[in-house]
Amino acid sequence: MADTGTTLGAPAERREGRDKVTGSARYAAEQTDPSRVHAWPVAAGIARGTVHTVDTGAALALPGVLTVLSHENAPRLAPADDPTLALLQNPRVPHHGWFVALVVAETLEAARAGAAAVRVEYDVEEHDVTLTDDHPEAYVPEEVNGGFPARREQGDPEEAFAAAEVRVDSRYRVPPLHNHPMEPHAATARWHDGRLVVHDSSQGATTVRATLASLFRLSEDDITVISEHVGGGFGSKGTPRPHVVLAVMAARETGRPVTVALPRRFMAAVVGHRASTLHRLRLGATADGTLTSSLHEVTTYTSRIKEFVEQAAVPSRIMYAAPHRLSSHLVVPLDMPSPSWMRAPGEAPGMYVLESGMDELAFEAGLDPVELRITNEPDAEPDSGKPFSSRHLAECLREGARLFDWAQRNPRPRSHPEGPLLVGTGVASATYPVMVGPAQAAAHALPDGRFVVRINATDIGTGARTVLAQIAADTLGVPLDRVRAEVGNSDLPSAPLAGGSSGTASWGWAVHEACTRLTARLAEHTGPLPDEGFQADADTAGSADADSPYARHAFGAHFAEVTVDTVSGEVRVRRLLGVYAAGRILNARTARSQFIGGMTMGLGMALTEGSTVDAASGDFVESDLAAYHVPAHADVPDVQAHWIDEEDPHLNPMGSKGIGEIGIVGTAAAIGNAVHHATGVRYRELPLTPDRVLTGLAGGASQTLRIPTPTG
Repeated sequence: MADTGTTLGAPAERREGRDKVTGSARYAAEQTDPSRVHAWPVAAGIARGTVHTVDTGAALALPGVLTVLSHENAPRLAPADDPTLALLQNPRVPHHGWFVALVVAETLEAARAGAAAVRVEYDVEEHDVTLTDDHPEAYVPEEVNGGFPARREQGDPEEAFAAAEVRVDSRYRVPPLHNHPMEPHAATARWHDGRLVVHDSSQGATTVRATLASLFRLSEDDITVISEHVGGGFGSKGTPRPHVVLAVMAARETGRPVTVALPRRFMAAVVGHRASTLHRLRLGATADGTLTSSLHEVTTYTSRIKEFVEQAAVPSRIMYAAPHRLSSHLVVPLDMPSPSWMRAPGEAPGMYVLESGMDELAFEAGLDPVELRITNEPDAEPDSGKPFSSRHLAECLREGARLFDWAQRNPRPRSHPEGPLLVGTGVASATYPVMVGPAQAAAHALPDGRFVVRINATDIGTGARTVLAQIAADTLGVPLDRVRAEVGNSDLPSAPLAGGSSGTASWGWAVHEACTRLTARLAEHTGPLPDEGFQADADTAGSADADSPYARHAFGAHFAEVTVDTVSGEVRVRRLLGVYAAGRILNARTARSQFIGGMTMGLGMALTEGSTVDAASGDFVESDLAAYHVPAHADVPDVQAHWIDEEDPHLNPMGSKGIGEIGIVGTAAAIGNAVHHATGVRYRELPLTPDRVLTGLAGGASQTLRIPTPTG
């Protein structure tokens, strides 16, 4: 590799890029072994009940089928901290799609045929998969995802709202959403001389190893988990999933390497998803747009076996200044698959609603929506009172407005027709918290002048290998092409998972510290290095996880231009612009890729992605990419991501903030606000599909048109 510069921020190419495009990068399901066999799960066809019988006769009679595991004969696991991993341990079926058997065969085709031949009879019980905001089983959880309190109240928000000069009181619905990474969940497991080696499609091999050790009563020292190449995850691979447990179980039973690769249609039920959220948002303000009251109330669901509560009201606690505020969550236990992390949990649905509400408030007050947001900039984080380590949202909004030519916008809805098309523009803010965790790393200087950094980071397609090498090269003061980064193996120094936009900050801190120590050691040495070279180790426990006196967040602004076809109801996005304040950008090329990827995912959330649950069967209707529509290149002709230079000394040695998730936050709201500007109709349920748009155009409630003053 040629030297592309060592300065952080340089657009270095991904080091594994050629391997991926030429097919030499091997993923979890592509581990070749002449004795390898395949396994295919059998998914429950009911939403609640008990397995009565499992008839495996026809399956076992098929050529190539080796065994069928069920609760009747599967190995006994230790009690699972995560109930979704207590697989084949009892006859209970908690939701549709729960795995009730596993067929192991010589080939993938034989395993699939064997699974189709298994006959399962159930004792069926009545189920409930319908979320309503007045559900009788709704309760206030102790906390929501991220460890946040479920409810926070300051001042007297109800009274302040009633007394406000301008009020918005709206209800929004975000449907269930699915992660759908490019690479489906897969694992290949093999046992050899009492040692377990697993190739897993995971966002964190360290966690997978610890979980497998617990379930199978092994020492972690006897397990190696390898996640060298991972084809995306978006949160769904952030914790161990059923496929890896089944692969290990089958490998132990057969004594042969086993691959379990989940069919995409199974993923909706077993790898987590974003639960539907029902929102009531009330905003009260003075005539000049100054917020006096903010009330954001969310109702969502969880499964009956594992509580997970999307923290969708939490963003309203930190975005805008309002002396009187309420944010609360209710959760309903349903006979549904367990929800889990999906890119920007909490922020993605919560900011869609909050930023749509701010647009409604701007419309009601006759104010420019950019200026309304700037007017309500807080001096400190509203919820905690902590000072922000840095907050440049206003700069993002103003720079975005300049780049988007916002000043030329006619603020009147439905003011820009082009034949049957209605054209509109919209804006929304974005935020995501800065998270970081302790990690360990090793930096090794070789006698030939090269360097190796080792850390069990996970590159899920973000370019982590490259960025960590850049951090090391910058710290060591050497050209980038003299540094190699080894990642994705649990035998490497321990590190947290790739999630919560915390990976690079966590891993980079440890790499920086190890390289700093190595530099000091080299400075003290004279003469050639010994044959084994020099190594320095680092562990950031106690520093990376120390409490901060600052509120640390990334911020951004999204702008969108759309067309709405009044004949077909189709919404098309012409332009998307994101401007971000995310600390020091460590690699311009990979950062832009992350921002644009998040924005594109936000477009899907706004226009195409949405899941429904069949009340009769309890199953997700949209269970594959033929029915669950993710956006393609043709859906966004012009996407641009920019950032402002932001120095923040209160983060980590690199001065960086996470960028993997903020791109999705706010994009759906910007598009929805643009659709309102185009049509004059406010749509409050995603996605904005043609049928919904046509219904709104035909009978949507008319709104009094006030003409805001555009920003300069």
